[in-house]
Amino acid sequence: MKPILVIGSSNTDMVIRVCNLPQPGQTVLGKNFQMFGGGKGANQAVAAQRAGGDVRFVAAVGSDDFGRAALETLSIEGIDTRYVQTLDGLSSGVAMIFVADSGENCISVAPGANNALTPEYLHSHEQIFADISVLLVQLETPIETVAAAIELATQQGAACILNPAPATPVPDRVIEALFCITPNESEAEMLTGVTVTDEKSAAAAADELLQRGVKNVVITMGKNGALLRNASESHRQTAESVNVVDTTAAGDTFNGVLATMLAKDRSMRDAIGIAVAAATQSVQIAGAIASIPHLDQ
Repeated sequence: MKPILVIGSSNTDMVIRVCNLPQPGQTVLGKNFQMFGGGKGANQAVAAQRAGGDVRFVAAVGSDDFGRAALETLSIEGIDTRYVQTLDGLSSGVAMIFVADSGENCISVAPGANNALTPEYLHSHEQIFADISVLLVQLETPIETVAAAIELATQQGAACILNPAPATPVPDRVIEALFCITPNESEAEMLTGVTVTDEKSAAAAADELLQRGVKNVVITMGKNGALLRNASESHRQTAESVNVVDTTAAGDTFNGVLATMLAKDRSMRDAIGIAVAAATQSVQIAGAIASIPHLDQ
């Protein structure tokens, strides 16, 4: 199996458990506080590695304790971190996360060094892209960097997957170059204007994205599983009903596992089935990286 390249963010997640998520202007008392390694890029790299992938990770961290801890965590996982930049004078990314008793969360991210990952850096290290099978990117780094990564990977014949999170507009030139895009319901609405509430509306949103040139659309729908849509098929993958503890990194788990299954030449249907199972496993455990399962789980 050829390597999987994940380009994206590395954050430290600071998590407060609460009974209910705070509303604007409201202060709520928390139950306990924990810190975990996180960031969509790092989470997805770990998920891909634990699913049996050979993962390279490209990111930017600050020369601080958070950055050093992140690199150590990723190295322990067996991920190739040679191309992670350590930048003096910048803080590493930090996320503040509230997790309610229901398992739902709200998150605010201070990107720090993540914003300093540039297209110029990727172009100066084009060897990273030489033999990869899959590129996986998200939107916690600059969109110009994401676009450059997709262009370079496409030139090498790699399949490009974009997890368009956090929700933000994405240029058509980026979408049309993709093998697969994986929005959740709110991200799909941001990209298409279609409010996703059920399978029918998810299909309508997916069709809007297909018309913009992407080959495969997978809309993730939490406890309702995921919908695959492409030119030749439409497939709804259901999810097992479980006790939800924490939904943090469920989407990241899905995307990392999907990337590895595709790198292993599994069909889209098979890959999505395994990715949904992995995400379902992750929501039963607190934390981001801590909740990501290994393949044998």
